[in-house]
Amino acid sequence: MSKRNSQEAKRAARERLQAERARQAKRDKVRRQVLVSVSVLGILAVAGGIGYGVMKMNEPTRWEAASDKKLVTPENAKGKYGTEVTLGGEKSKDTIEVYEDLRCPACASFEQSAGELLQKGADDGKYKLQLHLGGIIDNGLGGEGSRNAISALGSALNVSQDAFREYHEKLYSKEFHPQESEDKFADNSYLIDVANTVPELKNDKGFQKDVENGTFDRWTMEMLKDFDKGEIEGTPAFKVNGELVQQEQLPNKLAELGVKPEGAEKKDEKDKK
Repeated sequence: MSKRNSQEAKRAARERLQAERARQAKRDKVRRQVLVSVSVLGILAVAGGIGYGVMKMNEPTRWEAASDKKLVTPENAKGKYGTEVTLGGEKSKDTIEVYEDLRCPACASFEQSAGELLQKGADDGKYKLQLHLGGIIDNGLGGEGSRNAISALGSALNVSQDAFREYHEKLYSKEFHPQESEDKFADNSYLIDVANTVPELKNDKGFQKDVENGTFDRWTMEMLKDFDKGEIEGTPAFKVNGELVQQEQLPNKLAELGVKPEGAEKKDEKDKK
């Protein structure tokens, strides 16, 4: 090989090497750009996730938000904020107020044993029967079943007073009332299932929509405020004409108002003989 050909070959080899180095450098640059872009996207995704998490943490809960909603009061409720729920005896000069928590097992026991008698006295016009509903167990054990059930009862009261009364009875029944620690009333589908055992509420689409949409959530918050005004420490609690009465004293108070358990009058007559 001539000296000239040898030099040209070397030059061509150097040019190929330089070209290959340039291509490799370009590939390395692109790879670095991709890695940087992926890293930036990863950082942004993490930051976005953290930001979203912080935003969600700072969002008000359903019941905090309910306080800012427009107040919608159920039909058949009375009073400035619709918190006056009367279950009978509207024209009577005497008043019995009942304070309950819908998750309360003692309230369920009372309603199952004496609720019918208490309601009968009101139906007979012996006294005005008013109901106050609170959320003591929600506050103590956590959960939202007490509040959610109040809201559902508001939906029932919006249908009729009778629907409210029967639904209230069903929620406290042995069949449907859950254990205190079991927050089943927080589940709208469960509340609707219970309502479907009340003829007036069965498959009522308007009622179901109100339950699912929380139409009466703000009203529920007003009911809780009304309950707190009673300064009640535990449930069930009772006031007769504004005076706090212990549960064991209630039968005597009812008797004074002319209400006795079925068969009690016959027993009294027999004792006199």
